Amino acid sequence: MPLNADTYTTIAIEKRPNGVAIATLNRPDRLNAVNGDMHHELSRIARDADDDSDVKVLVITGAGRAFCAGGDFSSGSDTTHKITLEEARMIVDHLLEAHIPIISAVNGYAMGLGATVALLCDIVVAGRSAVFADTHVKLGIGAGDGGQVIWPFLMGVNRAKYYLMTGDRLKAEEAERMGLVNFVVDDDKLLDEALAIADRLAAGPGLAIAASKVPINNWLRSVSAQILPLSLSMEGATMRSKDAGEAAKAFQEKREPNFQGR
Repeated sequence: MPLNADTYTTIAIEKRPNGVAIATLNRPDRLNAVNGDMHHELSRIARDADDDSDVKVLVITGAGRAFCAGGDFSSGSDTTHKITLEEARMIVDHLLEAHIPIISAVNGYAMGLGATVALLCDIVVAGRSAVFADTHVKLGIGAGDGGQVIWPFLMGVNRAKYYLMTGDRLKAEEAERMGLVNFVVDDDKLLDEALAIADRLAAGPGLAIAASKVPINNWLRSVSAQILPLSLSMEGATMRSKDAGEAAKAFQEKREPNFQGR
């Protein structure tokens, strides 16, 4: 279905006359953390934009101080009840299947699933305040939602395993040096710089642009087909572990978790 702002509640949609669409993750009071509704909307945003003949380029950014702080596991959140493994796979697949260029404009935190979404885009523009991390492991959970697909593809296998196993953070300049980010710009110029690239692509030869990215993403999709089912399955198993329960309890009690490796 076409990209219709009325069908989104957690993502604000702006469609510009030149074919550039801006999708703004819009839960700024929660640093755009992903609840069940946003997870569902992320699973279809790339497909809807790609199916819309009026959209030539999609720009994804975040409202307020963050791009996306990852999953919303706060008290009262509906995240764990509404998220499905099928949707998790659709988020990755649809971003990689799109023929139109997709650009992420990363402001502030891009954590967990937020980092995955940002890094799966064709071009990553980061503000100087941007911070990238896949923090699943800090919650006693495997990095199963696409981090194991895109991090090693961009920065190399051993570097990726280090950051996925530790959950350590990368600031914008370091992320650029390691290949995660295309451009680092001043925060107040972030969206303008991302839109300048989007405008250039929207004015370009769309078929040739698609033909220059789709085969590369098809290669990445073949890798994802091997990695993602297992990583999602293992992530699901770790969600039921005692360590995950301890991490959730520690989060509520505002203390460091005491992991036991089980």
